[in-house]
Amino acid sequence: QQLAQQQAQRPFDLGTEALIRATLVVLSQTEHVLLVCIHHIVFDGWSMGVFVQELAALYNAYSDSQSPSLAPLPIQYADFAIWQRQWLQGDVLQNQLSYWQQQLKDAPALLSLPTDRPRPAVQTYNGAYQEFALSQKLTGDLTQLSQQQGVTLFMTLLAAYDTLLYRYTGTEDILVGSPIANRDRSEIEGLIGFFVNTLVMRTNLAGNPSFSELLTRVREVALSAYAHQNLPFEMLVEALQPERDLCHTPLFQVMFVLQNAPTSQVELTKLTVSTLPIKGTTSRFDLTLIMQNTSTGLIGVWEYNTDLFDASTIERMTGHFVTLLSAIVANPQERISQLPLLTAGEKQQLLVEWNDTQADYPCDKCIHQLFEEQVDRTPDAMAVVFEDQQLTYSQLNCRANQLADYLCSLGVKPDVLVGICVERSLDMVVGLLGILKAGGAYLPLDPEYPTERLSFMLEDAQVSVLLTQQRLIDRLPEYQVKQVCLDEVWSQIAQNNRDNPITGVKAFHLANVIYTSGSTGRPKGVMVEHKGLCNLAQAQIQTFGLTSDSRVLQFASLSFDASIWEVVMALRSGGTLYLGTKDSLLPGKPLIEQLRDYSITHITLPPSALAVMPVEELPALQTIIVAGEACAAELLRQWSVGRNFFNAYGPTEATVCATIGKCTEDDEKISIGKAIANVQIYILDENLQPVPVGVPGELHIGGVGLARGYLNRDELTAERFISNPFGSGRLYKTGDLARYLPDSNIEYLGRIDNQLKIRGFRIELGEIEVVLAQHPEVKEVVVTVREDQLANKHLVAYIVPHGKQLLVSELRRFLKQQMPDYMIPSAFMLLETLPLTPNGKVDQKALPIPDIAISQEVSFVAARDTLELQLTQIWEDVLSTHPIGVQHNFFDLGGHSLLAVRLMARIQQQFGKTLPLATLFKSPTIEQLASILRSSIDYRSSSPLVTIQPVGKRSPFFCIHPGGGNVLCYMDLARYLGREQPFYGLQSLGFDGEQEPLSRIEDMAACYIQALQSVQPQGPYHLGGWSLGGIIAFEMAQQLYASGHQVALLALIDSYVPIAMNKPKEINQAMLLASLAKYLDGLFGQKLSVSADKLQQLEPEEQLNYILEQAKMLNILSPDFGLQQMRQLFKVFRANLKALYSYIPQPYPNRITLFCASEQVAAVSHDWSQLAAGGVEIHNIPGDHYAIVRKPNVQFLAERLGIYLDRVGDKP
Repeated sequence: QQLAQQQAQRPFDLGTEALIRATLVVLSQTEHVLLVCIHHIVFDGWSMGVFVQELAALYNAYSDSQSPSLAPLPIQYADFAIWQRQWLQGDVLQNQLSYWQQQLKDAPALLSLPTDRPRPAVQTYNGAYQEFALSQKLTGDLTQLSQQQGVTLFMTLLAAYDTLLYRYTGTEDILVGSPIANRDRSEIEGLIGFFVNTLVMRTNLAGNPSFSELLTRVREVALSAYAHQNLPFEMLVEALQPERDLCHTPLFQVMFVLQNAPTSQVELTKLTVSTLPIKGTTSRFDLTLIMQNTSTGLIGVWEYNTDLFDASTIERMTGHFVTLLSAIVANPQERISQLPLLTAGEKQQLLVEWNDTQADYPCDKCIHQLFEEQVDRTPDAMAVVFEDQQLTYSQLNCRANQLADYLCSLGVKPDVLVGICVERSLDMVVGLLGILKAGGAYLPLDPEYPTERLSFMLEDAQVSVLLTQQRLIDRLPEYQVKQVCLDEVWSQIAQNNRDNPITGVKAFHLANVIYTSGSTGRPKGVMVEHKGLCNLAQAQIQTFGLTSDSRVLQFASLSFDASIWEVVMALRSGGTLYLGTKDSLLPGKPLIEQLRDYSITHITLPPSALAVMPVEELPALQTIIVAGEACAAELLRQWSVGRNFFNAYGPTEATVCATIGKCTEDDEKISIGKAIANVQIYILDENLQPVPVGVPGELHIGGVGLARGYLNRDELTAERFISNPFGSGRLYKTGDLARYLPDSNIEYLGRIDNQLKIRGFRIELGEIEVVLAQHPEVKEVVVTVREDQLANKHLVAYIVPHGKQLLVSELRRFLKQQMPDYMIPSAFMLLETLPLTPNGKVDQKALPIPDIAISQEVSFVAARDTLELQLTQIWEDVLSTHPIGVQHNFFDLGGHSLLAVRLMARIQQQFGKTLPLATLFKSPTIEQLASILRSSIDYRSSSPLVTIQPVGKRSPFFCIHPGGGNVLCYMDLARYLGREQPFYGLQSLGFDGEQEPLSRIEDMAACYIQALQSVQPQGPYHLGGWSLGGIIAFEMAQQLYASGHQVALLALIDSYVPIAMNKPKEINQAMLLASLAKYLDGLFGQKLSVSADKLQQLEPEEQLNYILEQAKMLNILSPDFGLQQMRQLFKVFRANLKALYSYIPQPYPNRITLFCASEQVAAVSHDWSQLAAGGVEIHNIPGDHYAIVRKPNVQFLAERLGIYLDRVGDKP
């Protein structure tokens, strides 16, 4: 077997080797094995029968000492090939080609089968086989069905295979490859050769047909394909030019084969012969089903890619296929969506065993009554802490009772909604409990929400009483409601009864109404009942190990359902709830301090918040729960060591939480776990059929946690809360895509609809679209989500305006009046039309990738000094967008509080300066932040080395400054060279006012070599520079060679040879300043109105000031660039010119690569060729001397330079 496997896997050398290989293995004197390997290029399945027949004839003749007599072949394979080539042209070829072009028009590129592992970026061919057999009865029934329906067995089995794929993927347009013998002429039946062709069977399963109807469709497809079978598959692929992807085969990824080629029984004289089955280890496609009809019934083989599928998955697939076939013959009139797929055992497991979650809980209690029981147990224990304020359980209960009594006097009773709009404080917890104890349900209102949104919520909920605080009154909309300012009237409230009130509220009454994003353009209120919260409280205690010693941090905003999760977690278990101000809970250093200072034991965070937290020792923190969005494996590995780490899932409609998974750092997949107590989870297809393990479906939730429905939205409630087809009660259709894993845990896969979670916030894209469409200048709109390189999600709005006058800033203001900040898109793109798919829907894939910076309607101003450059690099990294100008607003670029925390941490790390987060809100541009940093820190470095792109697998490229002294002109060049190319600039000394600028090229070269060797001590080096920078790089190369170092690349970018330059006889300040103005003018593409004649009329100081003001007006220099800095800039420029004019270059022993501005090629190349012993390689770059380092020409320069950097290779 091993030898056979080796022979089968050994490739043929098509250039030198024969395409047939035979090995005789002698096991004993009476037992031999003949291994024959033949390349597929000269052999196919039909050929096997011919080969065996002829082999037997030859052997039997020789064994009887007779001359073999094989029938002469009428033609050879070469004759067929010539005939086919001559026949398949002209009208015949066009007829075949036209059919397939029409048949495969707009076909889907990929059939996304549910896999056990992500698809590799490059397709692999590692495979395995798994066999199965159908009973004789089932085989007979399938044959009989085929005859009754007027189809072949092949068609019936293909239709069944299509149905299986449809049920696995939900795809109604399925392409399956199938081989055809292509031996439709008698002359070629006896030939050995490669005649087989591959046909693409495209089946339309739309409309949920019966299997009988599907058979009719498959029959038509197959017969049409047979009629056009002569076009070679390779020619078809070449003609169609499908979009190629290295991760999968073109046109189809699954195949179906019915082996029906004639086979011969091997009969050799005096020998008993049997075949030796060999299990292959390759798979050409994702999945292939091979079937063969035998005397004992149909047998099947799955050939599958082992990098995609586990053997257990294929084993389950076999069970599903056999179950499906049995159902088909039993009732071919059944619709394909309703044909059973699951085996009886699987059905029992999925519907019953994995949903056996029954557990005792206080089903007749309300959540505040559970709190009252805890008060009786531990009256003096600490219940809630906020900064330096705290309340024991008894004190909190008394205050809540007094408030409840007061609210009852205002008419609050069961199912009456009471608004609560307060900042984080003890008032918040007292307010919640007081409302619940009065029998009412609380409606949280975030004071940060736009007035229009708050107005809608108050009106929709018909709130008659609103709890708030005096300082928030101005933020609330005008609405006829009884406002109770807790801080103002508490002395009056404190006169009320301190005993637990008796209100008649029951477990089925409302506890709260939480508004979530709604696709209609208005938020929808979810009505949550007490019984769900009571069950949740019980599940939390059992799962998270909560005790009276637990310290729970209240992180979530009151307007989100996670806040009641945290409150219940603490107060039901007898633990302590810790509150914090908004600033103290910002993820990052402030939150870490809260966790450490209060020895928090339990915290619930969205993964995006955890992601920006510095990983620190927090010995008290026993349990981290992530919820609200998908969690990355890296977060799990960072934070799960030495503590419990849970991943919780659940919509508001299921009372916050429906499943919880305990995760460990060894987990390959982060699941959302299993259903909590008294909750059922069903994963169903769109026809409410349970899907198999591993197959995606919509997650449905049942059990005691279900909300009552949506406030004032009966139609939507009926649509989303449906009758449970598997038992009593209702199910909530979550719209979430998920699948069961073999161990009964659930994997969350994303959304089916346009709802998503960003940083834990639930957002309906449709709500944003509806509001934007209300703007009078918006004609069409679609909102989508994009992920950056760091997997951060950003909202993007694509808009077709009525005219050309629509401003993005206007759209942003329009949205901010109606929506919270987390629902404002990061980018707005104005399009002439929205791209559409052939069926008229918006083609999401064709929507352009937004340039977030460009969409801000702010003029692009590049970094103008090293500090702005460093800040730009940090911003681009944190925001994952580029280029960013120094006047772009952080928040308009998609920044939010979590990214702001990350940004400030990076600034602290880079500059050693801690800035309050409020600084960014007041000064949200690079220009403003740079000004603040200049006044508070010494950011300047004594080293000339400037890091522009620090990381990458290639060797660094060092680029030396031009005459102006700084290296900001290389920002675009570094960016276009890509993220894998480390890029360092070397700038002039002297900008700090403390060091004197160098005035000799030789001294500059020596200084810069010392600086670059701090990064790269040994060669080979890659040097370059534009203008003067090229000349300095030339001298650096000379010095490096002289000291024994190798220079692999010396790239001069439009650099003139000093000896060929016209040097002025006399230079005064006005002339130098005019030259500096010309340099700045060309570098920034602006028009500085400065001439030497005009400057001659001014005093020296006035000359400097004149240029300074002109440059500021054009944003060439920053607003806080002062006269002293102008003096230093001029001093450096003058020293550089002096060095240039006094330098005499010597011959260079190696090659120079010269990139010339197209206008000056002849003059420049001629002079350098005299100095380069290794010759000069010249490349023309569009543009003049300055334009070649600016967009768009710099991109062309980067492409040419990149070729050389690729050639010299990666880091040694």
